[in-house]
Parts: sequence; C-alpha cells; structure tokens
Amino acid sequence: MSGCLLKLNVVLLSHRLGALFILTVLFVFFASVMFYWRTGEDAEGQLHSFSAQSRHEHVLPCLPPPAACGSPPSPGDVLFVETSERMNPSDLFVCSVESAARTHPGTRVVVLMKGLANGNASLPNHWGFSLLSYFPNVEFQPLNLRELFSGTPLAKWYLQAQQRQEPYFLPVLSDACRIAIMWKFGGIYLDTDFIVLKNLKNLTNALGMQSQDVLNGAFLSFKPKHKFMELCMKDFVDNYKGWIWAHQGPHLLTRVFKKWCSISNIPNAMSCKGVSALPQEAFYPICWEDWHKLFEAISSSELHRLLNNTYAVHVWNKLSHGTRLEITSQALLAQLYSQFCPATTSVKMKNDSDKSSRPAA
Repeated sequence: MSGCLLKLNVVLLSHRLGALFILTVLFVFFASVMFYWRTGEDAEGQLHSFSAQSRHEHVLPCLPPPAACGSPPSPGDVLFVETSERMNPSDLFVCSVESAARTHPGTRVVVLMKGLANGNASLPNHWGFSLLSYFPNVEFQPLNLRELFSGTPLAKWYLQAQQRQEPYFLPVLSDACRIAIMWKFGGIYLDTDFIVLKNLKNLTNALGMQSQDVLNGAFLSFKPKHKFMELCMKDFVDNYKGWIWAHQGPHLLTRVFKKWCSISNIPNAMSCKGVSALPQEAFYPICWEDWHKLFEAISSSELHRLLNNTYAVHVWNKLSHGTRLEITSQALLAQLYSQFCPATTSVKMKNDSDKSSRPAA
C-alpha cells in the first residue's frame, strides 16, 4: 500500500510540474507578443512610462543601437527619406516618425538614410533612434542613390549632377528621390517636418495643394509604376533648372498636373484621370507665409476647428527651424507635439530643462 501511495505522489507531482511548465511558457509567450505588438494607442502606456522614466534619469535607457535592416519598400509602406549624411535626427524628425508610427500601427514606417549607405550596420547611439526602436513597425534602411535611380530617367542626371556645384543640390536631390521612390515602390511619402494626425492609407494617387494653383510633394501617395510619376521623372530631366528654387519640386508637380489634366489653373481641390489634388487644409493648413503661427498660442477649440479636415501638418522646417519652441506652452506646434508624439515631447521637455539649468559659461 505504501508503495502505491508513493507512486501516486510521484505521478501527481510530475503532473503539477508539467502544468506549471506549460503555464510558464504560455505566460512568457503572451507577454512577448504584448510587448512587441503594442503600438499606436495600445502602446501609449508603455511609451509614456518610458517618457516618465526619462524625466528622472540623465540619459535614456541603455538600449543597443537599432540595426539598419529590412526588406525593400513596398506599396503599403509609409516612407521618410534623409538625403544628407546627417545621423543625428532633430526633435521634429523624431516627432514626424513617431506620429506616423502611432497613426499607422499595422503599417511599416521605413526611414531611408543616405548615411547608412556606406556599410554602416547599425545606427549611432542617439536618443531619437533608441526612442523610435520602441515602435515595432519602424525600420531604418540605407538609401543607395545609384541603386534607386538605376533604370529611371534620373540615373544619368544623378551621375552628372555630382560633378556640378549647385546652390540647392540637397533639396533637388530630395525632390528626385521622392518621385523615384513613388515610381519604383509606391506607398506614402512624407517629409520629415510633418506631424501626422490621421491614418493616410485611404489616400491613393494623391498629392496636396500648398496654396492657390501650387502643388507640393512633401506628401505623396501613389501606386508603383504610375504614369504620373513617370512623367514627373521625365520633366525633371527635360526641364531641369536646379539653380531655381522649387523648380524641381512644387513647380514641377504643378506643371505635370496641369498637363495631365489639360488645364491652366488648379482649383482648391480636384481629381482627373485617377490623380487627386487634395485641398490645402489636408496637409498645409498653415501656409508657408504664415509659418510663425505655429509658434503662437491657440485654444484647444480653435485648434480642433483649424485641423478638422487635416491629415497631417507641414511645419515648414526650412523657415521655422531657428525658432525656439516652448514645449509646455499653448503654441499650436507645442500642442501638436503633446498630442501626436508624446514620447518625443517628454524627452524634449527633459532636454530643455537640462539646458536651462546649466550655469552660463
């Protein structure tokens, strides 16, 4: 009898250990899934926790620098491009990518960087890269310009342009990159001085009006190999005047759209032959002449009315980058930071606090 009881105890103990082991595996599995796939609003608690922690520490958590990897862009991706060698992203750059990642939780957000094209396997140890690594849908990839332009009308132009001295070469290069990317891969292209408010996936073969009768390419959404983008690349080369500001960018898109639609003037919003020119309030609710309004106080109700029909706000960084933003103020831009890139906002608050507390040299 005692032998039978002993065997029974052994069997029960082994069953308990087995059940405990299965429960442990299931717990670890679900915890991992929740950690890696919580993004957008679902990830807000985690990111705010990270942000709150950063207020009390002198540095961000010590994370390994995220690697630059991933498959080539695809038609469903949100795409950002850095055409300079710069590898120290600004607050606005980080906010742009964070806001896109939050509003597109099920979509890859790919940041193409020329500074990674020289064989760099990993990104520098910078707070911005570490913060963005918390979003599982954000990827950093090298921008190989020769490879991008190969097989397009822009290939020969790029080889010749490198040998010339031009005053606006980097902006012109950025203009060339975006139309080549749209033609080759498709997807949604955004400049790194946008703050994204809404999901953009319902916009296809579209671009925005920046002002009366002028289109802008800071936002583009096209299917791959679209004829409109092919005509843009052809016009880029045939009517090249890179020494004239905006000739290869907004003015090019406006020229091509007018030819595409056989019109002489573009109304505030229209579609023709499957391409849509979206109204100014969709992406450029603050026109470039009024960029200073981004730094002026505005009530929450006024902000809501202003941006009711807006998908993303262009910040006109070329004009506004030297202006100090009080991140805790009621300025329009400060409120956008707080609502749409809260993790970036928390780090910026800490950095601003650290700077103000330093003794004068």
